[in-house]
This record gives sequence, C-alpha cells and structure tokens, in this order.
Amino acid sequence: MSNFKKFLITVAVGLLALIAEFGFDQPRIAFWLVVIIGGVTTISMFIGMIQTLRSGKYGVDILAITAIIATLAVGEYWASLVVLIMLTGGDSLEDYASRQASRELQSLLDNSPQIAHRIKGEAIEDLAVEAVAVGDLILVKPGEIVPVDGVVVSGESFVDESSLTGESKPVEKTAKAELMSGSVNGDAALRFRVTKKASDSQYQRLVELVKESKAKPAHFVRLADRYAVPFTVIAYVIGGVAWFVSKDPVRFAEVLVVASPCPLILAAPVALVAGMSRSSRNGIVVKTGTTIEKLAEAKTIAFDKTGTLTEGRLHVADVQSFDPNLSAEKIVQYAASAEQESNHILARSLVNHAQRKQIKLLPVEQLEEVTGQGVKAVVENQPVRVGKASFADDAEKIATEQTIVYVSINNQPSGYVTFKDLVRPESKETIAQLNQLGIVKTVMLTGDQKSIADQIGQEVGITEVHAQCLPEDKIKVLKAFEAKARPVVMVGDGVNDAPALSVADIGIAMGAHGSTAASESADAVILKDDLTRVSEAVRLSQDTMRIARQSVLIGIVICVVLMLIASTGVIPALLGAALQEVIDTVSILSALRARKD
Repeated sequence: MSNFKKFLITVAVGLLALIAEFGFDQPRIAFWLVVIIGGVTTISMFIGMIQTLRSGKYGVDILAITAIIATLAVGEYWASLVVLIMLTGGDSLEDYASRQASRELQSLLDNSPQIAHRIKGEAIEDLAVEAVAVGDLILVKPGEIVPVDGVVVSGESFVDESSLTGESKPVEKTAKAELMSGSVNGDAALRFRVTKKASDSQYQRLVELVKESKAKPAHFVRLADRYAVPFTVIAYVIGGVAWFVSKDPVRFAEVLVVASPCPLILAAPVALVAGMSRSSRNGIVVKTGTTIEKLAEAKTIAFDKTGTLTEGRLHVADVQSFDPNLSAEKIVQYAASAEQESNHILARSLVNHAQRKQIKLLPVEQLEEVTGQGVKAVVENQPVRVGKASFADDAEKIATEQTIVYVSINNQPSGYVTFKDLVRPESKETIAQLNQLGIVKTVMLTGDQKSIADQIGQEVGITEVHAQCLPEDKIKVLKAFEAKARPVVMVGDGVNDAPALSVADIGIAMGAHGSTAASESADAVILKDDLTRVSEAVRLSQDTMRIARQSVLIGIVICVVLMLIASTGVIPALLGAALQEVIDTVSILSALRARKD
C-alpha cells in the first residue's frame, strides 16, 4: 500500500473517530478506532525499523513508535491520532518527492534493433534480431542501426559509433572491419558476417549493465536520519527524568508527544520538493529528493566528452592550400560546391562552414559520389575531387589525428580541410564554477583518443582524464573512487553513458539533444542545451539542503524547549499534539524558502 493511501486511511479513520465521540457520544468506539489504525501503523513502522537497524542504519521511527504507544497506553488517543496523521502525511510528502520514478530500461529496449536482413543465396529475408545466428550473412542498409555484432564482408561505409564509444567522428568500415550493434550505418550498404548473437552483442551489454547498476543502488543516509539518534536520546532522557521525578507515566507520554519527530519528517521533504520545483524552473529536472541531498555533498564530477563538454558536431578546424595561387576560401568554395548535394556528415559540416563564412556555392556538373572514397564533380569547368588522399589525385597524406579530407582541382592536389569537435563555450566556466562550489575533483571519461582528450581536458580545466573508455571502462573508473571522493556525479548524453549514469552516485543527463536512454537512466536531466546548468544544479542543491537543515534544526530547538516545559506537567498531551502543529507550521514555512530563486 502506498504511503498516500495510508495517509488517506488515517485521516478517514480520524474523521470516523471524531464523529463517533462528538456526534454519537461513543468515546470507546473512537478510542478503539484510533487504537486499530495506530496499531497497524505501529506494526508497519516496527517492521521497517527492524529492517533499518539490520542494515546498520538508524531512523526516526523508534521515537514515533514510542510516542504512539505511550499516548495510547495512557489514554491520550487524540494526541496519538494527531501524531499518526503527521507521520503518514510526512511519508506521503517523501513519496511525492520521488514520484517521477522512470522506466530506466524501456527506451534502451525500444531503440534497440528489432529486425535484421539475412542474405540467403540471392534472396534477402527479414527476421527478428533474436533469431539471427552466429555465421549468418546480414545486410545493413544506409542509415540503419547495426542489429548485431559482426565483421564486414563487403562494402565500404562510414559508421557512427558515437552513441557507443563517445567518439564523435564517423569510423570508416571496409572488409574485415568489426561492426558493433547499436552503431548507425552511413551512406552505403554493408554486408557482414555475424560474430555474436543479439543477446551477447554490444547494445545488449549496455542494457544488462544498466540493469545491473540499477539493481545495486548506492547507500545514502537521509538528512532526517542524521539527527534522529541524538534527538531520540534527548527525548528519552527528558521524558525518563520527568517520569522518575513525578512518578507519573503520563508525564513521559506528554514529553514524547511534543518530541514526536514531525519536524524531521516534514521539514526535509518539503524543502526537497520546493528545491525540485525551483530546479525545474531553471531547466533542471531532479527526479528524487535524495538526488538533491547527494548533489549538495558531491565531491567528484565526471564528464563524458562528446556532446557534453563538446558540441558533439564536427566543425571545420583548418583549411590549407598546396597552391600559393589558391586561397583557403577558394579551396572551401570548390570543395563545398562539390559536396553540396551529399548527405555525408563531413559534407554537411563543410557546406555549413561555407554558408557561415558567406562563401558562395558554385553550380556543379557531372556530380558523382564514390562510396567510401569521396565525391567528384565539375565546378567552373574544372574537375574537382574531395575525399581520401588516394582519391584526390594521390595527394600526400598529412599526419594529423583530426578528421581530414583532401581536395584536388583540375587534377592537381590543391589542399585539405580538417575537422574537429568544438568545445562548448561554457565548459571552462562550468568547471570553474564547480571548483568554487567545493568540487574537489573533475574527471573526463571518453572513448576518444588520449591526445585529443588531454587537449580538451587542459583547455576546460579538467583535473583527471581517462581516454579510450568503453561503457564498462567508465563504470570501473566510477566504482574505483575512494570514499573521500564521494558522492560522485556523472554527466553524459549518449546511449553509451546510460550504464555510467546509473552506477554513479548521481547521474546527470544532457537531455536537450542527448539520448533518451541516458535521460531515463539519470537521476537528473538538464533540459537546456547549456552545461552551466550542471553547476547550477549543484548550487541549487546546496542551497536547498542549507534551508532544509535550518528548518529541521529550528523544529528540533522548539521541540527541545517544549519537552523541557512538558516535563514539568504544564502541557497536557492533547495540547502538546496541538503545539506540534505550530512546530510543523514553522518548520514547513521555513522549508518553503527553498522555492525562491
């Protein structure tokens, strides 16, 4: 049964008890109604308390149970009912803070390849991916997702593996090259031989990693539980001394009524819900209140590179001409003109670059796209080739780790264009803000090459770089952090980040352009395409927890003062329960400050 239903049932039983006593003058029926609901709640809380103690934690339940039993034992059942309503109401608020629980795996499963094209002789048949066997010959058409792992038999194409490896540039696939399921084929068809069944392929491994990570959530102590033990001890000491001195057990119940931990139970959830609302207004969806607690204490933040610290799109980095009579602008004009009808990712980047530079594209004749090589065309009556070095009239290869295309004009090697994934303009600012907020370690986890990763890490101020990481490598790094470096936050946007987002203490997904799987696996989602929202999420969480702590402590201080007064016998149990309403109101009003920007 949900906590909200328990709350409604408690309120309903309370109304029946009120009607029984004050409407029909049946105080015994009212008493037994409260005893029944109080007994059921107490037993439920007692079972939960035992489970909590067995896990090595302490909570506020023991004090609440004692308060309910003590008030019922001395006949103060209305005071007991007020305590019950406050307890079940607090649990309902905590549930509300976590109501956005997501189906972490569904998007991965929905987006996984369902159909494969198997080649048998001259025929091609479609079958379910699960029915594909090792050794089958499979056709993957342009733009399709590779259904299972395999090795290319024939065809040449560029394949986008960024969602799996994090490397932004497409990878060329020719005969004998390995294909990973979940990668996206480019502009040409490929035939490949299956090397692994669907259940053993790369994409399915990601699904299993997410399942495993979600099955082993990280332990974290709630704010209220940290104050529970000292508060409980203080309440028992004051109540016990009052009972001992007065020789009256009612005095013990009176102390415990004003000591019931409603400020602890209510103030923190209200502050967390308010903080979640405030985060939403700032473009950050936080799925649970626990996420805010963890973010406020985060010590380490790890970032994926592609699409997170960088824009995730290739841009023209440099244009060089081999001919002193040809300017770089002219190289771009001829190359972009030849590429203007191609759908290849590099062609689109080159054309976009020409348009941004306001370089006029020229008419093209005899355009031909050679799969896996490049394009050739006639521009201003001159033959132009754009593509590989060997394709562009045997131009000499340039030593670079960046993506590069060569240009030949009039059958002469004329120049080349390099591409790179640009760093987000706000990345450096974000890292600086996180350092100011008390983050002691910033980390980059990427599938890209080490030299590129190191360069970007240095540029944005990252302190630790791990390159050439597959999803399982990222998980190993995240799990290896010492206790003093935790909680650990992981920020990513791709399918390959989903397992890492799940296994980190807090996962933050860049949801504006990122993978749905990443957003579903994350604890928080950035809705705006703005990395500074990450540092803003940490700042808002710290502010929310500061207000939550203040609100809890205000309630505790008032409770302790009232306990001392109640120990003298001047506060009856029912009045004590009513005073709890005042304490709760003060605590809640204080906690609601977390909604204000």
